[in-house]
Amino acid sequence: MKLKELTSFLETIAPLAFQEDYDNAGLLTGSPEQEISAALLCLDITPGIIDEALNRDCNLIISHHPFIFRGLKKIESGKTESDILVRLIKHDIAVYAIHTNLDNATGGINEFLCRKLGVSGLKILRERPGMLSKLVTFCPVGYADKVRQSLFDAGAGVIGNYDFCSFNLTGKGTFRASSDANPFVGQADSLHTEDETRIEVVFPGYIKSKLVRALLATHPYEEVAYDIYSLANTFPGCGAGMIGELKKPLNPAEFLSLVKQKLNIKMMRHTSLPSGKIKKVAVCSGSGSFLIPDALKAGADVFITADVKYHDFFDANGAILVADIGHYESEQWIKDLLTERLIEKFPTFAVLSSGLNTNPVNYL
Repeated sequence: MKLKELTSFLETIAPLAFQEDYDNAGLLTGSPEQEISAALLCLDITPGIIDEALNRDCNLIISHHPFIFRGLKKIESGKTESDILVRLIKHDIAVYAIHTNLDNATGGINEFLCRKLGVSGLKILRERPGMLSKLVTFCPVGYADKVRQSLFDAGAGVIGNYDFCSFNLTGKGTFRASSDANPFVGQADSLHTEDETRIEVVFPGYIKSKLVRALLATHPYEEVAYDIYSLANTFPGCGAGMIGELKKPLNPAEFLSLVKQKLNIKMMRHTSLPSGKIKKVAVCSGSGSFLIPDALKAGADVFITADVKYHDFFDANGAILVADIGHYESEQWIKDLLTERLIEKFPTFAVLSSGLNTNPVNYL
């Protein structure tokens, strides 16, 4: 199939608009029109990963971490990024990175970790602000159902666990068509009054173009009146970390043993074990120490993450158990997550999980 078919699906799971400002997720090499035969899933792209892709006849690599992260000003032999890029282009291997956009998505890596640990009742730990907008439009009363449905079909009107959400108000609209117009109702050069429905829907800003196209395609007027407002509300479908609860509370030692077993962790660093049981669990794969205050505020009993600095452990202040399970260890499950989703969507496409351990950290 064409590469764009697969990447379009990945961007329904983790829209590129979800990535952090510093990130570089998306298609890094290759053409959307390229025919792909097999995909290799990995955490990081190394020379060994490219060898594996060649040996397993994969002309697409889907990685979590983007190998082009900072700006490349020169392609120099001997530089890791440059050498990887040259080999990828030489062998016509496309690369797609799905990084913080997947970290920040519901159904992403944090949800995957929570489900492996038996944590349910999940919600984003720190919802992202500034992603929501509201569209307001006005149409003849008889066309309100059709226009409203087109907006829902385009992705508007979802608020938390509810969809098809809208506000509707009937009123009088006035306009006068010029002699050059082709009015749907009314006459040229005459003031017209029409019974209209005001329709309001909330939507995530990244679907704005799709939403406007749907509106224009179904609205009967020659000139469609609509307003778009940016909202300060947070977006429950996107944000950092995840929090939920265990069905049965565990004592701290039992819970950490469960984490080691379920996530295949050989060792971890953690704060002192609290006296109470673990019920409420917060998780952030990768570097998540910035969320310790959020986990505390949410009343979590434990926060599982990686790359916690010495002084960050003090932020727990004895009020929460903080467990650092390792960056690679917390993100290695990206391969299992994407394998599940891709095989479900494309059952006849070859999706291969890398057998290489690319963790640069070793333990003695």
